[in-house]
Amino acid sequence: MKKNKTIKKIMLYIALVIGTLVSLFPFYWAAIGATNTSGSMFTQPPTLIPGSMLMENIRNLNESIGIGRVMFNSLFISTTYTILALFICTMAAYAFAKFNFKGRNTIFTIFLLSMMVPYHATIIPLFKMMAALNWLNTYQAIILPNLAYPFAIFLMRQNLLAFPTSLIEAARIDGAGEWKIFFRIVLPSMKPALAATAIFLFLYQWNSFLWPLIALSTTDMYTFPVALSTLFGLSRIDYGQVMAGVTIATIPIIIFFLLLQRQFISGMLGSAVK
Repeated sequence: MKKNKTIKKIMLYIALVIGTLVSLFPFYWAAIGATNTSGSMFTQPPTLIPGSMLMENIRNLNESIGIGRVMFNSLFISTTYTILALFICTMAAYAFAKFNFKGRNTIFTIFLLSMMVPYHATIIPLFKMMAALNWLNTYQAIILPNLAYPFAIFLMRQNLLAFPTSLIEAARIDGAGEWKIFFRIVLPSMKPALAATAIFLFLYQWNSFLWPLIALSTTDMYTFPVALSTLFGLSRIDYGQVMAGVTIATIPIIIFFLLLQRQFISGMLGSAVK
């Protein structure tokens, strides 16, 4: 019996190691490609060791898209969006979870159903709206439209439902206002959920491609996904530059996730249990 359990545990670890290697291989391949030329990447057998072209590929990439400006645009847009969206989504979730008003569940259901509307169907109305406001090719055109992100509201609401309503009522009896209750009592206990939601929001905005491609028209406003798409020419593609750009674009995501990793896991487990 004990031997069978040991064998099962070993098999589980082997499966996890294989799954980890398969998941990490695309990142490794991108990093290797960033150090080699396009020709080296497509040799048979494929090159799996680092080359000596990293700095040259980065210099060529910088000449093509301007890494500093593109990185600033992506970080500014993603960070600003995450902060504003997290604030708005948390307030909406708090209202849905802790305020009793007529039609609350119906409104929430309709709001969730909005996620089923194809994103492409909203592009033309959104473009016309931004054009009427003269916001095309601006930061606000990318940041503002999706601040009330339905999934983020749903995720925060599920966590807030488990927050003791008696604490909120006690604070009201003591004379605390709604803003004080929200910021001083509710939010401090929601750090894991806030971290998990922040990661989703940051990744959503960082990887956004279609709407920035349509709304931004000058190279000095491009985000990383849009800027990288310009590297694919009709006749020639420098995959060394592309892989260098992909690797650089992945670094902020990894850093952001590692900083909030513990809170992210706690928030997701808390949402599942609650």
